[in-house]
Amino acid sequence: MQKKFFSNLLLIILLNLLVKPYAIFAIDATVQNRVGAENYGMYFSLLNLSFLFNILMDLGINNFTTKHVAQYPKVISSYVGKLFSFRLILFAIYALVTITIGVAIGHDSEELYLLLILIFNQWLVTFIAYFRSHFGGLHLFKTDAFISVLDRILLIFICGFVLFTNVTGKHFEIEWFIWMQTVCYLITLITAFILLTRKIGIPKFTFHWAFSIAILRKSYPYALLILLMMIYTRTDSVMIERIHPNGKYEAGVYAQGFRLLDALFMFGMIFANLLLPIFSRMFKQNKTAIPEMLVSSRNLLVGGSILIAAVCFFNPDFILSLIYKNDVSASSQSFQWLMLSFIGMCLSLIYGTLLTAKGDMRFLNQLSIVGIVVNIAFNALLIPEYGAAGSAFATLVTQGFTALIQLFYAHSKLEIPFHFTQTLRFIGFSALLLALYFFIPENEYNIYLQLMAGTIGLFVFRLIDVKELKKQFSTEM
Repeated sequence: MQKKFFSNLLLIILLNLLVKPYAIFAIDATVQNRVGAENYGMYFSLLNLSFLFNILMDLGINNFTTKHVAQYPKVISSYVGKLFSFRLILFAIYALVTITIGVAIGHDSEELYLLLILIFNQWLVTFIAYFRSHFGGLHLFKTDAFISVLDRILLIFICGFVLFTNVTGKHFEIEWFIWMQTVCYLITLITAFILLTRKIGIPKFTFHWAFSIAILRKSYPYALLILLMMIYTRTDSVMIERIHPNGKYEAGVYAQGFRLLDALFMFGMIFANLLLPIFSRMFKQNKTAIPEMLVSSRNLLVGGSILIAAVCFFNPDFILSLIYKNDVSASSQSFQWLMLSFIGMCLSLIYGTLLTAKGDMRFLNQLSIVGIVVNIAFNALLIPEYGAAGSAFATLVTQGFTALIQLFYAHSKLEIPFHFTQTLRFIGFSALLLALYFFIPENEYNIYLQLMAGTIGLFVFRLIDVKELKKQFSTEM
């Protein structure tokens, strides 16, 4: 299992490194530079509003499917067609709820029109994720990896052509960007469906009310968890745009700092997507291997997140100026807080995935409710005065708090030994990064020296264990 995890992790990371950074920084960031902070801030707020309740289209079915198919692969062909039909009904409910909220919080007709397109995009994204959940459950990680980057590859070619050739002869508009995403998602959805049917055959699209209700009874805890987590991770920009006096601009400033965090979080999600079916199968077949798998994945992901967060925190203006032309200094502080929150996010990805595979949804849902209260309270307190920076600090507090609670609960509940030497490694590595900042002379190569020395530190403190990696890749599967 560990060899399968690390070999597929390497493949997926390479694919994502080749595609997603370019899509985010060369395409998405260029769009923001072209349309301006206010226009992009409005789009960013609407995008996150469309995210908030997209779980109503899923209701935990994706996570349930990945976990269930990993444990019972033969059920897949009987599930696809029945659930596809049911999810069309769920889409109608989601669209109605999201539009109603958009009207209730005061969006005008033009903003509601863009929200409608984004709602349709969310439907496409949800169905892509649904097909990918089957690939993950069947351990078809290479197929899953290809589908995970296909929409970004298409966006790079389509949007990049319009942005960099000026073929239209007009000023670029945010609406174009949204429609281009629609086309890319649609092509990806069709491709994923074709690849899945080649594996399991063409499903019969029928609606079975009793079957749908039975699945919901099993999947609703996953749905509630995703909804609650979405609320405390995606309300920030909506609250900024609605309650700050200069909301659209501040939301645009927040988006500049958030973009790199979102890109890095995608790589963190690679771990979670691979670990969920692997942990699920381990709980069913080989529980004794879980601690070793947990430590290996945690050290690699959290150790890397500490390095990245530290380098970004110490060099915010330099990093932001590589991506943006405008409002760099205004985005620096929010960017710093957001990057520190990445450490907590990665810790939550590891332990949250472990607890999800175990089926301990009640605890995760209760913790998420607490996370919402903490996040909204800090946002409401800090946004009116501090804007984007205040909201970013609220994210840091929320992510750090929920991550630590998950860590202690998982070790206690699952009786996984908590080795103090492991903690010392993280403390020592963090101290090294802090020392590098203070003792490396200030010059234009600072960031590169920090990255180089920090990478070496990952091996010195055995957060990346060379012997363990050699063993995993030399062992027969």
